[in-house]
Amino acid sequence: MAAIRAGQLKQDVTLVEKNPTLGKKLLLSGKGRCNLTNLCELDLFLKRFSKNGQFLRDAFKKFFNQDLINFFEKRGLKLKVERQQRVFPVTDKAVSVMEALKKELLANKVKIIYRAQLKDIVIQDNRVKGSILSDGRFLAADRIILATGGISYGFTGSTGEGLEIAKKLGHTITPLRPGLVPLETRQKFPKLLEGLTLKNIRLKFSDGEKEIISETGELLFTDFGISGPLVLTLSGEIVDWVNGARHVYVEIDLKPALTKEQLNARLLREFKLNSKKTIKNALKNILPQRLIAIFLEITKINPDKKVSFISLAERQNFISLLKSFRLDILRPRPIEQAMVTRGGISLKEINPRTMESRLIKGLYFVGEMIDVDADTGGFNLQAAFSTGYLAGESSATS
Repeated sequence: MAAIRAGQLKQDVTLVEKNPTLGKKLLLSGKGRCNLTNLCELDLFLKRFSKNGQFLRDAFKKFFNQDLINFFEKRGLKLKVERQQRVFPVTDKAVSVMEALKKELLANKVKIIYRAQLKDIVIQDNRVKGSILSDGRFLAADRIILATGGISYGFTGSTGEGLEIAKKLGHTITPLRPGLVPLETRQKFPKLLEGLTLKNIRLKFSDGEKEIISETGELLFTDFGISGPLVLTLSGEIVDWVNGARHVYVEIDLKPALTKEQLNARLLREFKLNSKKTIKNALKNILPQRLIAIFLEITKINPDKKVSFISLAERQNFISLLKSFRLDILRPRPIEQAMVTRGGISLKEINPRTMESRLIKGLYFVGEMIDVDADTGGFNLQAAFSTGYLAGESSATS
């Protein structure tokens, strides 16, 4: 987007691409469908960023969600809005987005150099003079936009060399941590539940002193612990807690719409209707099959016990587990497996109105390199497009 905008303003633009093809990471976004943006209004949009969202206000005023939608639709890519106001291409294919961007690069005469990795940036009198590629080539330039990303999903090419170069040039790098990342649990039984999705549940994370309560949504069990939208959304704060060497646990409320009293009435009703059944067979309307065995093991209820013999204490233990199914969090998955990198170039060293470095004239930072990160739902991609657009325009008019 930065190259496109600078090209639209009649600049001589070269896009240096590390990979043999463009957009390797973009093609993975939204599970290959590319969740481009979100249609919520600006103030709500900014609140979906972990802490530094206000830095993006100028970029969003310049180029926001409706501008992005118009950009693609004017170029023949039809878009659709799904639940939670997430925007996708009608084709459900990220490659459609990539093709539209490639066509626009060509239309604006942007020169693309493939299989070229940045090795260094040449600075003279505190101004950009050009870049040196890993094959030794020197590219003269008086403005350089760094868009090399963070260090998550490193197999796509995001291996952090841009951040290393920025650091060498005197910029402060806020420590890099995983964001939107699955969590590992101490308990091993999630492996037995691998692939099971729990819907309409609520999570409460706690370290014994403070707690974070999620909205109602989905959780996914994995071979190492938990993932899914609710976990990913809150994972950034949990990573910070775990890094602070605190013991963190999560309590899953499988029936957030029901009180314990209402659940008791529901169980009694199920037991009355299925009075001759064993407990493991009578719970099929309450819990997924694979979870029934785990719950009965934890509550030490014999799976073959007839429901008519279930005691009040056993029923209450079961209800308590439905409302507070606890897992201990060991650690996040490695940053390479995170959807986004938290941290990056310190915002104090970037002009939010232009995306230009405050330390070096002609050097611009965009996207995941800078210290902003957001929830899932199209927010991170919009930030990348908006900062790219602003940097492209600022560099072309400076």
